[in-house]
Amino acid sequence: MFNRLKKLLGKTTGPTEPPSSPSATETTSDTSFFVRRDAIFDRENRLFAHIFRMGQASVAANAKVEVQRCFDRLLLDSLKASSEAWNRTPAFLPISSASLDSPTLERLAGNNVILLLQLAPDAEADRIGEAIDQLREQGFRFGLFRQPKNPAYAKIIQIVDYAAIDVENSEANSIRDFSAAVRAGNRAPPVNLLACNIETSDDHQLCLQWHFNLCHGKFAEQPTALRNEPNGDPHKAQLLNLLRLVQGDAETAEIAAAMKLDPVLSFRIMRYLNSPALALTRQIDSLEQALIILGRQRLTRWLAVLLFSVREPQLSDWLLVENALTRGRLMEILAEKQMPGQQHDPLFLTGIFSCLNKLLHRPLADILGTLPIADEIRQALLERRGPYATLLAVAEAAESVEQSGMAGATQAAGVTPDAVNRALLAATAWASEVTEYWE
Repeated sequence: MFNRLKKLLGKTTGPTEPPSSPSATETTSDTSFFVRRDAIFDRENRLFAHIFRMGQASVAANAKVEVQRCFDRLLLDSLKASSEAWNRTPAFLPISSASLDSPTLERLAGNNVILLLQLAPDAEADRIGEAIDQLREQGFRFGLFRQPKNPAYAKIIQIVDYAAIDVENSEANSIRDFSAAVRAGNRAPPVNLLACNIETSDDHQLCLQWHFNLCHGKFAEQPTALRNEPNGDPHKAQLLNLLRLVQGDAETAEIAAAMKLDPVLSFRIMRYLNSPALALTRQIDSLEQALIILGRQRLTRWLAVLLFSVREPQLSDWLLVENALTRGRLMEILAEKQMPGQQHDPLFLTGIFSCLNKLLHRPLADILGTLPIADEIRQALLERRGPYATLLAVAEAAESVEQSGMAGATQAAGVTPDAVNRALLAATAWASEVTEYWE
């Protein structure tokens, strides 16, 4: 994007024509909107927060205010219904300034929530300032998108915590000048700069050079160069071997002996099994004890989770980890209602194992050929059939921006948009909590 804009430097490029927006009546009566979550990274390339929004629900700045308010209400209502599950890590919620009087905000836990404001055309700075002051008492923080032509912008940018810009639809010199202008304010504490919709790694590097603290966009999806490990990661090879033993007919003593071959891995597994993320009622001091307390099926689950622990993770590693853990947990949560009375760990493993090919850089069929897994898991992953296949399709579609695919997947699985939204929020929070205890 920056290379293209450099050629056009000095020319005015307006945003592309937005798709026609639905009427407010259509929006409020249509319940098939799904929450989307994207990662936001800090300057050290660590996952810092998530940005939540309704799929296909971004409305152009010149769209009717009541339409944007309807989309905001759908998002806030979804988050309020699941606030206990997801409100543990920073969350950015893009909303219109016209939605600051929403009653839902009064019932939404404000801690760790950043309301990322898009100023309405008729925004009044004094009224917005008063609303911000009141909501700060609930713990909310605030961000503002760059809108220099809006009459309220100059005053509101002085009182927010985050200053954001849409990189994809902005010229290079505008992005650079925006950063300089915000930093020139000499505020204490300083305003954090957020760059949204960064397309490429080159664009990302330029944003870092221009002092942006946080970055969001497709740039993080680009795979990094493979590490210099000609024989593969020995820890992951050992974990796969342990998975084979635990799921097979190996005796407990044989599994323990395999553990002793890698003391570092043994330490990491014991530390993880005793972490608050698992919330076990007693401490586990040995793998033999873990087998007794957890059982082989549950131990298989946590060995699978540890497969995705990465030392010095890159951007694409974080996304892979999050997608794998979120897929597994989302499938498990949905299955609790779809398949009551059944064991749901196989659904979790299905979601986790669906990302093994990207983790190990090998065909999925080859990897699964070495693991004694249930036929239902194998069918879902390799043949897209069986009792787990439809929920796997939902978990995969939840990572896509295409809402039409999401609607078809949920309909085939027999789950409601509300159930999927709640499950996605809870699964995202769980994945963040799990990774907190790795390294």
